[in-house]
Amino acid sequence: MSTLPSISEHIDEKIINKVIQDNFAALAPCYFTLTSNWFVRAYDHWKDIDKFVIIIYLIHQDLIYFRQNGLKINYETFYEKKSIEINKINISDISKDLGVPKESVRRKVLELEKQKVIKRMGKKIFVVRDTLYSAKAVETLTEVANILHEFNKILKKEKLVTEVYSVKEIILAIKENFSYSLYQFNKFWFAYINRWRKELKDLETMCIGMVVLINAVKNKNFVPKKNISSYHKELMDSDTRGVNAMSISEITGIPRPTVVRKLKYLIDKKYLHINEKKLITFKAKDSAFITTKGMVNKNMISLSNFIYKVFNQIRIINS
Repeated sequence: MSTLPSISEHIDEKIINKVIQDNFAALAPCYFTLTSNWFVRAYDHWKDIDKFVIIIYLIHQDLIYFRQNGLKINYETFYEKKSIEINKINISDISKDLGVPKESVRRKVLELEKQKVIKRMGKKIFVVRDTLYSAKAVETLTEVANILHEFNKILKKEKLVTEVYSVKEIILAIKENFSYSLYQFNKFWFAYINRWRKELKDLETMCIGMVVLINAVKNKNFVPKKNISSYHKELMDSDTRGVNAMSISEITGIPRPTVVRKLKYLIDKKYLHINEKKLITFKAKDSAFITTKGMVNKNMISLSNFIYKVFNQIRIINS
């Protein structure tokens, strides 16, 4: 008979947040890789990030149902389903929960129906299997596992745990209780994108900005201090390379004219900087600096909650 997990081994959420705040530099590369890549993949699906988010939102309704009824669905079973069934679609709820105007939601839902991504039968709506498969969290799962692995290594260094799980072990544990883990990730992710959507008005702008950000984060000459406050400040002047509009268009798949227009918005708002070589760098100033700093802190609270829920679950599964 397996031994019941010890309550004393449960890592407190406040401790998790402090560990992240004090050691953000170690987590930042994999964290920003997840955030940047997610937007690029989302746009790649239907050339409209909001459409992809609506699909994820509809799939999330199944996860809510599983949670309410105490059901635990593993990865294979979840994606073997023929389709996701939702009793009814409420445009007002989607609009409110995602921060998208009702008419935009209504139009995008109709477009998704025409594209046969979703279908209605009476008051019920179905996310068809091909759509479910295309939204399969393959890369996201690995990127989340990388974050949890790096966090686990920090905990070991801080002597808060005695073991470090490999990325493979973390993926297997997440897959075992997949409906719970995906539910927790979606909660974190909806909060993240809703904050930035409110500030930047649309997620394609966020996608473009994240490409510039990740270019700075992965600059080999950038060697920041560990804590989140120093990291945020030092990142602003770290990118000596920059990236041009054509490269951003190629990376994201967003048409170059759209990229140019949205870059101008981000530069005018002082989130980004354009140098004498017409290359774009991440260098938030004035109110943009204050906003990004505040956003990062709020997002770290959400990330701490996600890690608190999922990492402790992984420890139970692997105990």
